[in-house]
Amino acid sequence: MRILHVADRASDRGGAHWHLRAILERLAALGHDVHLAAGAVDRDARPPCSVHLVAGLEARGRRAVDLSAVMATVRPHVVHLHTVVNPAVLEWAGHLPALVTVQDHRYFCPARGKWTAQGHVCREPMDIRGCAACFDDEAYFGEVFALTQERLRAVRGLPVVALSRYMKDELAAAGVPGERIAVVPPFAHGLDPAAWPDGPPCVLFAGRLAAGKGVPDAVLAWRASGLDLPLVFAGTGPLRTAVERDGFTVLGWVPHAQMSAVYRRAAALVMPSRWQEPFGIVGLEAHHMGTPVAAWRSGGVAEWHPGGRLLVDWGDVPALADALRDAVEGPRAAPPSGFDPEHLMEKLLAVYGSVR
Repeated sequence: MRILHVADRASDRGGAHWHLRAILERLAALGHDVHLAAGAVDRDARPPCSVHLVAGLEARGRRAVDLSAVMATVRPHVVHLHTVVNPAVLEWAGHLPALVTVQDHRYFCPARGKWTAQGHVCREPMDIRGCAACFDDEAYFGEVFALTQERLRAVRGLPVVALSRYMKDELAAAGVPGERIAVVPPFAHGLDPAAWPDGPPCVLFAGRLAAGKGVPDAVLAWRASGLDLPLVFAGTGPLRTAVERDGFTVLGWVPHAQMSAVYRRAAALVMPSRWQEPFGIVGLEAHHMGTPVAAWRSGGVAEWHPGGRLLVDWGDVPALADALRDAVEGPRAAPPSGFDPEHLMEKLLAVYGSVR
């Protein structure tokens, strides 16, 4: 099968782009003819297939994009969109044998990922009056809300792959027909469970250093836990300077090939996501490497987390501190069942077959 994947950029940074890379590599290994159209290519990216640069795929708003040359060259049986939020491209795909993987909330939430400005989980479908409460600038809200509506209208006309049942439910609540949504979660890829730890034991936070990922809550829970292990951050983002100023070690962005050694070092991963995680692949990866995860119930996290004392209510910092202590003092984690790459690729190929 010839498959054209379309993304905003070719990158190995971030869970969404790494998941795309995993799919590309798996499909190529299965003998499929795999191509990637992208608006940009990161300097350190090494896409495992032919790449076609197409201006405009990286656009966050509506922008005309000419994909005719790529389509004529590749002649794909199926077009698969990932990380594309340009409404013009989503609408273009609606006229083709195509599908879209919805990696995050930008298709149905104009704000901060189903986490309100008032600091609560948002459980309401997108609505102009309800969503306006998350914005201070009325004009800016109007622009973002209209753009999100355009994306949602286009997605309603496409077969959709969601990363979790949580995301399927959110999309269905936003008006995407449930029968058009297939749940195909990510899988751990490119990790070496036999890797040697790259430093002394620590508590690890891995991800974007931003409030939505719960950076301040990770610090509070670690301090309340009383653990004598250092809290180490793997990632970068707007809170990096503040985290370093407070004396914490920040590894910055770590290439995925080196994350195995970071996970092996960690006695536990702390994951207090304030935004509602579409899936939370960093937690799945940690479990794959034997690292237990102390986490809040956020979005799709409960779908891979084994639960028990290490999974606590969203927003509960004291309970997270207890979970973190239990994670460090307890046994190593086991990979959760149901995330076998071969099985999940079979599910994805079945979706391809249904849209051809």
